[in-house]
Amino acid sequence: MKELTDWLADPVPGHFPYPAVTHEFHRVGKHFVPDEILKSLALARERLAPEAPTRADAADRLLLDRFLDTALDKWDGRYDYPSYTSLSVLGLPTADDGPEAAAAARVTRDRLTVQLLADLLRFELAAAEGRTEWLPEMRPDARMVEKRCRLAVRVARPALARLGYGERLDAAEPAQQAAQLWELVDGELLDPRERQVLKLSMLPVYISHDEHMFIRVLQTFETTFALLALSIRTAIGDLDGARPSSLPSATGHLAVAETVLAESAPLFSLLATMQVESFRVFRDFTDGASAIQSRNYKLVESLCRVPDKERLDSPAYRSTPEVHERVLAGQPTLDDACGAALADSRFSDADRQLLTASMLGFAGSLRRWRQTHYRIAVRMLGTRSGTGATEGTPYLSSVRKIPVFRSVTETPDTDTVARTDALVGAAPRTESEETA
Repeated sequence: MKELTDWLADPVPGHFPYPAVTHEFHRVGKHFVPDEILKSLALARERLAPEAPTRADAADRLLLDRFLDTALDKWDGRYDYPSYTSLSVLGLPTADDGPEAAAAARVTRDRLTVQLLADLLRFELAAAEGRTEWLPEMRPDARMVEKRCRLAVRVARPALARLGYGERLDAAEPAQQAAQLWELVDGELLDPRERQVLKLSMLPVYISHDEHMFIRVLQTFETTFALLALSIRTAIGDLDGARPSSLPSATGHLAVAETVLAESAPLFSLLATMQVESFRVFRDFTDGASAIQSRNYKLVESLCRVPDKERLDSPAYRSTPEVHERVLAGQPTLDDACGAALADSRFSDADRQLLTASMLGFAGSLRRWRQTHYRIAVRMLGTRSGTGATEGTPYLSSVRKIPVFRSVTETPDTDTVARTDALVGAAPRTESEETA
């Protein structure tokens, strides 16, 4: 590739030939990128390694480092779920950002959610209208594209409203609303850096059309769970020392977490539009990357309460060693903070009722999320194992039953299964479900 060869002669991060490189990845899929291109990218990384970037080049260097880290994951033999979903390129908020970052993280989550979904719909419309030849295999029919437009816009609307654009999608038809969403994002909700991140965070492993949607949905979920982790961590800090004056802040953070998790539920309906055969084709090339490696999800779960020993020793936490280490180091949990507050005489009965209701509200949202995740996996995988030789649906079946908290008594919704079935569509029940 001449562009990359030329750049290697003068490796300035801000001049890296991203369009030429991503074109090669998109042409065949990450799994099939020719070795000579990967060797050149590895050389590019080596050329950069000894150099400390100047202040002016720091942002360009950081993005290039993250892109190369993602592009070379298979070459390095460290391909996994975070690299498949380009999470480092997205640059999500973290639970360690501190309470002062929580408000900004909510805005970041909303902007990124809208951007990811708008780009998903941009590609769907371009493919349906014959304006792109990228990812040509197994294109969906017009009815399915319309459904995807409706569902993605539904998830984007609450975030758009919080960003001050709630009235901008006024077209009558779903496809027209989808076009309006991309026009809005393209014109007003993408600064130059965000636009570049959006382009660089899409590296499918194959050329199946539906993988684009799959990756964008996973990234949107990760964006939400990154905010959840920071919100829960901040709520724990608010409750530290059982100070009643901090209770409104703590319950406010829990309300944010509950709200955005509930708003993300239609993403499962969107995933359910994925053609099963298409999924089974491209997942053959995702071996080594499994959602069991989601660090944001494990961080949320472990910040809620200390995982039981069996859970902590399971592949779930062995797949996220940094979260495993946090738990062993004794990271504080919301469950412990809540238990201390409920037992403290400084809290009134009204305080206890408010805190308990907030805890149960979030727990209910997370349980419904788990149940729906399980149902969509049953639809797509059946009884097959998950990617990377993971257990797949049996694992998810067990996870959905794990209590979120111990300090408050959770009562599962009696209509959870019916509600989740409605989200993902009718899927065959397994024998264990029928007898549960």
